[in-house]
Amino acid sequence: MLLRHTPEKIAERQALVVQPAKTCQPIGAMYAALGIHRCLPHSHGSQGCCAYHRSALTRHYKEPVMAGTSSFTEGSAVFGGQANLLEAIQNIFTVYDPDVIAVHTTCLSETIGDDVNQIIIKAYEEKKIPPGKFVIKASTPSYVGSHVTGFANMVKGMIDGFAKPSGTKNKTVNLIPGYVEPSDMAEIKRIATLMGVRSIVFPDTSAVLNGPQTGHYEMYPSGGTTIPELIQTADSQVTVGLGPIASGPGAKLLDTRFKVPCEILQLPIGIRATDEFVATLRKYGGNVSEELMFERGQAIDIITDMQQYLFGKKVALVGDPDHLVALTGFLTDLGMLVRHVITGTPGKKFIKRIKDVAQTDDVNVRELSDYFYMHQLIKNEPVDLVFGNTYAKYMCRDEDIPLIRMGFPIYDRVGHQYFPVVGYKGAMRLLEKMLSVILDRQDRDAPEEKFELVM
Repeated sequence: MLLRHTPEKIAERQALVVQPAKTCQPIGAMYAALGIHRCLPHSHGSQGCCAYHRSALTRHYKEPVMAGTSSFTEGSAVFGGQANLLEAIQNIFTVYDPDVIAVHTTCLSETIGDDVNQIIIKAYEEKKIPPGKFVIKASTPSYVGSHVTGFANMVKGMIDGFAKPSGTKNKTVNLIPGYVEPSDMAEIKRIATLMGVRSIVFPDTSAVLNGPQTGHYEMYPSGGTTIPELIQTADSQVTVGLGPIASGPGAKLLDTRFKVPCEILQLPIGIRATDEFVATLRKYGGNVSEELMFERGQAIDIITDMQQYLFGKKVALVGDPDHLVALTGFLTDLGMLVRHVITGTPGKKFIKRIKDVAQTDDVNVRELSDYFYMHQLIKNEPVDLVFGNTYAKYMCRDEDIPLIRMGFPIYDRVGHQYFPVVGYKGAMRLLEKMLSVILDRQDRDAPEEKFELVM
């Protein structure tokens, strides 16, 4: 009911955000850390921060997400959190025995100025970190960036903490998959395997946050990038970063520090972007398999058969910048009209990237925006379809628009953990989801004399 009070007239706001289209950096850092085999994420801040981050990921993935916390009190806020973190590191290795602790900071620890790097060095000096175990870090204050930049910062932390050149380069390809679902990471690995490319995917949350129900709880599931693989990333022939915001910083760090050249692509969402990903892997020794060609042909066949239902449909998109750019390109290729695009993640280049792939300047696009603004845009120019996370459901209900859930978080549906949206398989899934809601709506609104068995 509250949304029905959203005014149609748009007033510029600078100091007020109403339902932001993002969440905070530590969530992205925690998610990335879960992509390391036998890693326990650690939130250097208050207990409440860690509880929120864990609950957000648990509700999205329907899996128990474990993490440690420095449990700041009033005393820690005044005198610093060094004692808390040193004690936490010792307790975690003693009680839970991970191979890696991945520390990310929060607003509180950043504001008081805790030097996490110095604390970790002190922990090594005081033998609180057992031999063969590791502690890595990422700076992720919640008052800047978003969950996407938090993910990117933890990826850089992995490189800082592990990558070590042996002096001999090899033919391995580093693949940084971006802030995508476990199912997408698995699909990226599968495509590389089908092409015969030896790859290191990091981080890799497949088989960590989408594992099977066996009846037995495993604190450290079988998935995740291993420590030896992370060390070897400094010897690879190239790094392919999928998505410039989430994967670009890590790919560039490997380039500048270890002379591992990088190629930064769009997320492989849709035919064109997946073709570009496949073509890039071909440059580094991959071969296009018959299976991949078959899948591509299936996706093209769906488009050929059903394009008349997609052409000219107006779409609004809200989510993470890497997803939105790739998705805008795919929908534009389908003949759909992308009218409104917003993200909560900062980045001025985002606006130009959207207009470039949409092949027009006539699109409403804004970074650091919110759902209130998106709702106003839709009131001024209605659309046929919305892509967004669970929080978009209220706006879509109010305006009676079909919603395709995509991005983070998705609290009220399942499937994102298990079925990819990247690659040719992912393109087919997106086409099926779009066509289902469009044809369901056509059936719902058709008068009796036009309610047809075959559409």
